[in-house]
Amino acid sequence: MQSGLIERETATRLTLLAALSGEHSLLIGPPGTAKSVLARRLHLAFEPGHYFERLLTRFSVPEELFGPLSIKALENDRYQRLTERYLPTANIAFLDEVFKANSAILNTLLTLLNEGEFDNGDCRVKVPLIAVVGASNELPADDDLQALYDRFICRYNVQAVSDDNFVALLELDEENIEPADSDRLSHAEVDAIQTGAQALPLSADALTLLKALRPYLATQNIVVSDRRWRKVLKLLKVAAHTNAQSEVSLWDCCLLEHCLWNTPAEQDVIQQWLSRQIGAGSGFKTERLEKLIATWESTLKADQSSQTQIRNQQGQDLYLSRDGIQTTAGSEQEWARRDGLALYLSPPDQDDRSNGQRGYTERELTENFFDQHYQQCHIDGHWQHIDQYLAEPANRLIHHHQNSPCMEATRHPASLIRGRLEESQKLASDIEVLQQSVEQGYDAIERALGQHLWISAAYIASARQTLSDKLQQVSAFKQRLQLVVDAYQHLADKPKSSTRPLSSSSKIA
Repeated sequence: MQSGLIERETATRLTLLAALSGEHSLLIGPPGTAKSVLARRLHLAFEPGHYFERLLTRFSVPEELFGPLSIKALENDRYQRLTERYLPTANIAFLDEVFKANSAILNTLLTLLNEGEFDNGDCRVKVPLIAVVGASNELPADDDLQALYDRFICRYNVQAVSDDNFVALLELDEENIEPADSDRLSHAEVDAIQTGAQALPLSADALTLLKALRPYLATQNIVVSDRRWRKVLKLLKVAAHTNAQSEVSLWDCCLLEHCLWNTPAEQDVIQQWLSRQIGAGSGFKTERLEKLIATWESTLKADQSSQTQIRNQQGQDLYLSRDGIQTTAGSEQEWARRDGLALYLSPPDQDDRSNGQRGYTERELTENFFDQHYQQCHIDGHWQHIDQYLAEPANRLIHHHQNSPCMEATRHPASLIRGRLEESQKLASDIEVLQQSVEQGYDAIERALGQHLWISAAYIASARQTLSDKLQQVSAFKQRLQLVVDAYQHLADKPKSSTRPLSSSSKIA
């Protein structure tokens, strides 16, 4: 199907897979991007049948899709359409600008797409339709079209050929693709595929992923109807069955990125989530591991930098005096001096007796507060001589000094270090198991995807790179945590020591 097409591998596979599942696909993109070619190629994959193609406009009428009314039937009072060569008799159909469909044709089209039936006059007939490929260069804006939008299970954004393949596009040979009749699928074979797929179970990993995906989509405000979930599951089973698998694997779930989005932005969100989950094992949570290891690194740093105040043999806290001598006194005080001269407080009637902790010398006191002749000052209702004032210890400026506590590295209890080691080593063991799981996923890529019918080579390369990146992340996590374990082992190996006594040169204040 994809012969002679450039950068259309995924779109080709999706349209064929949707058809084999009895579902419809939607191609979104600008004109001239081979959307109609893909639909015609799809028609060639099945036994010769009627192919129907129509460009819809806002003014399209039911006759354009479902056939004209039968005049002969009207003469016999019967409302019946002549459907031959129209949509009700086609096995593959291409509806261009499908969201231009108006209310006159919408209900009939919905029934035909979802039920595979067509109301022709007073009877409902089964149609041979295998699949419809819809195309549009824009998403539906009208709420009335959301039901029609939901009928297309596979959705793919078709873009112009990239610059890298532009020359190949120009040199492309025109070729007429016409497969042999023996290579085409019959209705019976399609029915057999769908019947066989129904019996396939979901693997435990695939079920776990789907159960996690639904609430995640809800947090991202991505709405997926119950009907779509059921049809998506059918598509996954057909993909697994046609790939000769006994169950739907985790890798099959990568197809979900083409089935659950409503806008291109949502597709990116889904694709990124799936890339984080598929192939790495259910335990790989990058953010969680990063937080756990960062917490351990922070805990280690706190344990290593933790300090405890030194005590003497009597259990008293020790401090370091200004002279660098250990003491039990938490603070010291001394009479203040400036240039060798004693400093004093001003008389009590001053707001700031300390003069901003600068104090006053004897000369400054005399000049500012005492009578120059009698050297007296009126204090508390009495005259006081300067000599008497200076002799009072309460009038001296005193500097208070807060001694720094004597600290040493905390000697943690052996039970705490042992607990830290056990917990960190357990996490290291879990990361080791995770690394093995990711390595197994990486090794299984070729086995699981090398011959996969529905997963493109580009996706396989992307999956391989994703797992390679995850392996690097796990390796980095292991190295960081091993440093933590080694550091705690070093703490555990430190010799125990008793309370430090004062040295003979130390002074007790």
